[in-house]
Amino acid sequence: MMAMPDSDSEDELPPGWEERANDDGVVCYVNQQSKTTQWTHPRTGRSKRITGDLPLGWKKYYDEESKRFMFHNKETNQRTNIDPRLAFAAEEPTLNITQVRQRFDSCSTALQILHGKDLHGRLALITGANCGIGFETARSLALHGCDIIFACRNPSSAAEAIERIAQERPTAGARCRSVALDLGSLRAVQQFVAEIKRSVGHVDYLILNAGVFALPHTKTVDGLETTFQVSHLSHFYLTLQLESLFDHRTRIVVLSSESHRFANLPVENLTVQHLSPPAEKYWSMMAYNNAKLCNVLFTQELAERWKQRGISVFSVHPGNMVSTQLSRNYWFYRLLFAVVRPFTKSLQQAAATSVYCATANELTGLSGLYFNNCYFCDPSKLSRSGALQQQLWALSERLIQELLMEHPTQ
Repeated sequence: MMAMPDSDSEDELPPGWEERANDDGVVCYVNQQSKTTQWTHPRTGRSKRITGDLPLGWKKYYDEESKRFMFHNKETNQRTNIDPRLAFAAEEPTLNITQVRQRFDSCSTALQILHGKDLHGRLALITGANCGIGFETARSLALHGCDIIFACRNPSSAAEAIERIAQERPTAGARCRSVALDLGSLRAVQQFVAEIKRSVGHVDYLILNAGVFALPHTKTVDGLETTFQVSHLSHFYLTLQLESLFDHRTRIVVLSSESHRFANLPVENLTVQHLSPPAEKYWSMMAYNNAKLCNVLFTQELAERWKQRGISVFSVHPGNMVSTQLSRNYWFYRLLFAVVRPFTKSLQQAAATSVYCATANELTGLSGLYFNNCYFCDPSKLSRSGALQQQLWALSERLIQELLMEHPTQ
């Protein structure tokens, strides 16, 4: 740890540091020299939270022009973006996930998770938001004031999804827009990121929802097996390319599956052939299992690499055999999903865990966790292998670099 200048007060901030509070009342610490943020005090290593009502005469409101919450003193007419309670923030004990009380379960819906929340001023970018779980995630957030970017391959389908929200509540539909994103092409990801950066300065929630299931062996324009690239590699690339839009307020939610427990990737000597197998070694179910394992491995390694920035990263299991368009590629799975539909989660219930991980106040400062039914649980032993996490990261980076050099234009 870097040595701090001497001080008579343990709580005094070192030169170049300042305190700020997010909209949920959690105090963060900003180093103006290195342009980094963290949730813990640079001297004490402890976290703080603002509690209690605003002082007499103060009012909190959302400023449409600056797109942030402000504080107004009605007696002096002073306006500021600094919470006047910041000077009285109370220290919190070191947070441990086991101290988080379970408030929701498998029967909870996304709208129940968001009950009473005001998400005005927040922006969510959701891949595959035009249908299924992604749509219910986007709809629920939009109905509570969040701006939504639908990152979808099919613009007309995204437009129809936004229109459905607008018909339900016009103001919510007005907060939604779509930007074309084809996860089967790394160049398309580049173009998407360029478009986003031209119009967006900050992303609060990145929800990596899109995926494919039960595909016959097919290859993307980049020459990789489709399940692997769409479900992992392009999301990996998208996240890293959007890094400049993230800060301590950002949460990244990666949709995985309990199927990751049945993956067969090796702990040592991971190769491209394991991730993107040739047709003669391909089985669609195992490709899906391995892609879902990649999601958890990516989450764990990203959380470790970005932990000093205060960015929370979670992977989630939405539910077993939820009735979505995921099973559309093979008649057997369509039949199977239809048979079990009365016994599985609704789309609203399936979206609940993603929405919980994106918005729950009690998860502030936590990262790298796996959630099922709106509560944390241990992922597979294989997914917790630090060696495999690092191998996948390095291999993903190398693959992207090589493919972009091989396909300069598409």
